[in-house]
Amino acid sequence: MKVLGIETSCDETAAAIVDGDHTILANKVLTQLEEHKPYGGVVPEIAARSHMDHLDRLIKEALAEANVDFEDLDGIAATAGPGLIGGVFVGVMTAKAIAAARKLPFLAVNHLEGHALTARLTEGEAAEFPYLLLLVSGGHCQLLAVEDVGCYTRLGGTIDDAVGEAFDKTAKMMGIPYPGGPLIEQIAKQGNEDRFDLPRPLKGRPGCDFSFSGLKTAVRKKIIEIIGEGGDPATMSDQDKADLAASFQKAVGDVLVDRCKRAMDIFEDKFGRPGPLVVAGGVAANLALRARLTELTDTRDTKLLAPPVKLCTDNAVMIAWAGLERLRLGLTDSLNFAPRPRWPLDQLTGVKDLNK
Repeated sequence: MKVLGIETSCDETAAAIVDGDHTILANKVLTQLEEHKPYGGVVPEIAARSHMDHLDRLIKEALAEANVDFEDLDGIAATAGPGLIGGVFVGVMTAKAIAAARKLPFLAVNHLEGHALTARLTEGEAAEFPYLLLLVSGGHCQLLAVEDVGCYTRLGGTIDDAVGEAFDKTAKMMGIPYPGGPLIEQIAKQGNEDRFDLPRPLKGRPGCDFSFSGLKTAVRKKIIEIIGEGGDPATMSDQDKADLAASFQKAVGDVLVDRCKRAMDIFEDKFGRPGPLVVAGGVAANLALRARLTELTDTRDTKLLAPPVKLCTDNAVMIAWAGLERLRLGLTDSLNFAPRPRWPLDQLTGVKDLNK
């Protein structure tokens, strides 16, 4: 079984092909970083136009890399949401056109489900259902019990900023260029993580929800202490930036560990074991945070499972794999399927209460 996946939900244009033997036959990703850098963030119109300009070529390159043609495929999967509306439409309409012309099944994949199932591609039997998922990306932060394809129970989520947003906004306040999140991790390596006393929002509180808005505000106050009200972040010394980045990253790690610890308790009450804990999404590429979560799982006699770094950020491999998992179960979609730019993972099967 072979599935072509298409990902166009944000600022990466991607096409990939995977098979049922957990083999990535092709993985093509074109980043739009340079196109959006002058604006300090993603511009939806620019993103959509870039997808239109490059997607057909990337699909052709993926087929060549995999040494297959359309008639060798068993299905066409595309991110159908959540994401920027223009980009989602480009990917979905392209996938529908191929599916209709070649009489292949069309698979509308929830972008978050793509992240949620990637570990099953890369980790094999270690990621058998059920498992606990920490999904952390630019716009999403939630803890879920993953019981099967399309079967998710939300244990907690952010009540304001997601982790990735907090990283990017902190970087912007410090004068670190876009995309700032990955650069925070690099700068933090040279910093003193104990220099700045920052809050750990909701740490120690009941439940599994997150909050990072207060942490972001505290960082801003520290920056003002350093440069003065109305000062230019460019005047911060390299050491000040490194220490603040390290202190911020440590605070985030403390919060994630605390929230995951509570989720593991709930998961163990329901399923008889605390994990494994799967971490996915763009922030899962942060190796310092992975190390903190590994320490946690080691103390709970379970494992941390994380996809390779290149499969944590947006890519079409995860969409192809999620499509393949759904195709195996006969969960195909009509060509009348409408893209859903706002499509919470909960809405795949409806909200469930783990305590019932």
